[in-house]
Amino acid sequence: MTQSDIPACGTSVKKEPRHTKQGIYQATAACITADDNVGYLIKLLHTSFNRMIDRKVTPLGLTAMQWRPLALIRYRNVDTPAELARQAHIDTGAMTRTLDRLQAKNLITRSHCVEDRRVVRLELTDQGMQATEQIPAALADTLNEHMQGFNKDEVEQLVGFLNRMLLNGRNPDDTD
Repeated sequence: MTQSDIPACGTSVKKEPRHTKQGIYQATAACITADDNVGYLIKLLHTSFNRMIDRKVTPLGLTAMQWRPLALIRYRNVDTPAELARQAHIDTGAMTRTLDRLQAKNLITRSHCVEDRRVVRLELTDQGMQATEQIPAALADTLNEHMQGFNKDEVEQLVGFLNRMLLNGRNPDDTD
């Protein structure tokens, strides 16, 4: 990569001491409109994933906001609203509203913990279990459609790059 190949977008990533500042992007006005801005491309990809998954879970009577808590309850054994909110990266109020809708659709039940009545436990209903059985296919289809033309090595490399970016951006105070 020559100096002229370096993108013109600025970033301010706080890195851990073992990392050196690479300075790949430059802080210029082009940062706003750069087609090679990795953050912007990741945001567009996230939006594309959500839009496609939303279309695929609509026949299940779910929205993009509703399938994720169901999947976390079933496949990651998350059973409290607070932990669901943490893992879904949304605030507790938004999670409560989503759980209200899922309960109204008879997909989950809520019950108070016997040991601590302040804690609410979540469970899937039979109808919720049936709906979650179809979520992995919707996710796999979405990922496969987005990964058309990639071979296994390229996918593994991309996953490695994304994990490295997440590690670089990790806040040292984060506990998860």
